[in-house]
Amino acid sequence: MILGVRWIAYKGKEPDILLMTTKISKYSGSGDPSTPSGPTGRLRRRRGSNEVPPEAIKENGSDLLVNDINKYKSMLIRTYSSVWMIGGFAFIIYMGHLYIWAMVVVIQIFMAKELFNLLRRAHEDRHLPGFRLLNWHFFFTAMLFVYGRILNQRLANTVTSDKFLYQLVSRFIKYHMVTCYFLYIAGFMWFILTLKKKMYKYQFSQYAWTHMILIVVFTQSSFTVANIFEGIFWFLLPVSLIVINDIAAYFFGFFLGRTPLIKLSPKKTWEGFIGASVTTILSAFLLANILGRSQWLTCPRKDLSTGWLHCDPGPLFKPEYFALPEWFPWREIPILPVQWHALWLGLFASIIAPFGGFFASGFKRAFKIKDFGDSIPGHGGITDRMDCQMVMAVFAYIYHQSFVAPQSTTIEMLMDQILMNLTLEEQLDLYTKLGQMIQGRQFGESYLNN
Repeated sequence: MILGVRWIAYKGKEPDILLMTTKISKYSGSGDPSTPSGPTGRLRRRRGSNEVPPEAIKENGSDLLVNDINKYKSMLIRTYSSVWMIGGFAFIIYMGHLYIWAMVVVIQIFMAKELFNLLRRAHEDRHLPGFRLLNWHFFFTAMLFVYGRILNQRLANTVTSDKFLYQLVSRFIKYHMVTCYFLYIAGFMWFILTLKKKMYKYQFSQYAWTHMILIVVFTQSSFTVANIFEGIFWFLLPVSLIVINDIAAYFFGFFLGRTPLIKLSPKKTWEGFIGASVTTILSAFLLANILGRSQWLTCPRKDLSTGWLHCDPGPLFKPEYFALPEWFPWREIPILPVQWHALWLGLFASIIAPFGGFFASGFKRAFKIKDFGDSIPGHGGITDRMDCQMVMAVFAYIYHQSFVAPQSTTIEMLMDQILMNLTLEEQLDLYTKLGQMIQGRQFGESYLNN
């Protein structure tokens, strides 16, 4: 006789199916002690689908999330945290480029901490003193390499007035790559020397995990800093579009969501995705017009100072006027050319960037965790908020360099190369020779004219 008992328990949004099978066998006559005469139990776990059953979705008698009373508390906590984050973010934007860069560095450190802890095992770490420090050695070596490449030009421009600092910075720039290389080699040798028997698998998995974090997370998010110094506009607009898309998707899904979008994230719906896409694209066009009128946001920063900026905004940020039909209350409407570029950013932020969030959702499912951390109430960890931002930062940088930045060599680009690559004596020599060449050309032209 076979009795089957099936217990299904839903925890959150993932079904956890346990199948208990009890076999009871009856034997007659022999009384052989080797023959099982009592009940034997076997507990096994069945892998279930990631798709949420209809019974789990229809809480409080409806399949709309808005009718789930328990979700309002979560929404209030999430809204409260968002207000504080947006307020702090606006203050840092007001402070300027250097403070925004510092904010990005702090975010990267918190993200690295959350991801390092994801595979950390306390038992193994106790037998490997100093091994956790090795992860941070690789992290800060990568930071020195990436930011040294991005900001060396601006660092040189900052210290041109001080001869000693300028020579020091010039040497750092010249030997920057070899310095970072030997720092990495030192970490590599450190890792080899700390290998312990029966710990090899754990240590090599941590080594690979650290490099994955540096490549996938740190390198992508570092493009954000390059965007900052091209003009805060090219940092603030992409970041704002991701925030707008995230908020719009949450509220559209909360009040209208019925149709699941993807199995990796059962709470995401088609209604939220479509509503957020339309909202983000429209917001991109309007927000670019507002942000593009501020020189503080549009002027590129050529050094690491914090003073106010004044520059020619360029043709992208000068309004063009378009006539409207007579029945409109306005005769013409001003549109900045950069608004057409903003539409492409909005399209990417609403359709492609969310796949960064889907990737993070699949990642969390693989490790059976709800969030990467708990540093932001209602949102989870820093990494939970930055998944789409990293994808967007890379696209914004590539788009700017491909379609916005001047492709031909300009005087400013030549000056930056001279300041970065030539010593002060070489610059003076160049100045003297260039003056002689200009004087000779002027003398030749005047001789021909006479």
